[in-house]
Amino acid sequence: MPALNMRTRWVLGLLAMAALLAKPAYDYHLARQARAAAQARYAADKAEFQRLCREVAGYKFYRKAENVEGILLLKVRRDGDWQDIMAPGTAFALESKDEGYITSFLAYRRTSSGVQDESYFVSTTKTEDSTSGFAYVDVIDDKTGRRIHYTPRWDEPWQYDKSYSKGYIKFWLDENPPLDPPPRYAVTFEDHVVPTERARGLASGTVKVIDTQTNEVMAEMLRYAWSPPGAFSASATPWLSAYKCPAVSVGSSYATRQFVDRVLIPPGVKPPPMPLLHQ
Repeated sequence: MPALNMRTRWVLGLLAMAALLAKPAYDYHLARQARAAAQARYAADKAEFQRLCREVAGYKFYRKAENVEGILLLKVRRDGDWQDIMAPGTAFALESKDEGYITSFLAYRRTSSGVQDESYFVSTTKTEDSTSGFAYVDVIDDKTGRRIHYTPRWDEPWQYDKSYSKGYIKFWLDENPPLDPPPRYAVTFEDHVVPTERARGLASGTVKVIDTQTNEVMAEMLRYAWSPPGAFSASATPWLSAYKCPAVSVGSSYATRQFVDRVLIPPGVKPPPMPLLHQ
């Protein structure tokens, strides 16, 4: 094979150098395109979430009931995989789970000042400005289908267990045999897993208050949550930090309780003001 002359070697060297320089420039061009596409998708998904918040999500109150001593929970919130973009219950990922969910309806509520959405704290600790919750909660066990009757109890465990500090008051969730008839008013929820929405990082769920005697829906809350799809590769639990509407600025673990408080009123209890933002 004949040796390349100096001119040919020079030209080939220039071509090789140009190729080396062109690859980073091309990669940079592709990266810019990808960033622009991601930004456009983010903007479109955000705009869709804002539209859903304006036009679809919110509260609907049709009828109240007073002197309601106890309620029936047709479902109980359970923990989920909040890293899974398709997980059910993600619109209410911050909600209390299991016994905490049941307890939330038996606990006290305590108003908070300066809150724009009329939300408030919920706690088993009684204070001077506390308002009682329900006297009991019946639950349909999701494994056995049987009804369980739960009541709250507070005592001073230091009186029989000296490992507790004197004056400390402990909350107990007591399980009892069900009473008849069952509570008339029920609370339930539906988790929506819509693949086209989830692909955009959107999730939704509905909570309903139902009159079991008339099968009437007395109120409903439809919530949307949005976590940009890119967050699912960068965060362990993106649904826990998702944007939500309607949301509560105080007591985020008890959003369902705060909704129910506006519909079902225990004896001698004044209902809280209606949320400022509702449909």
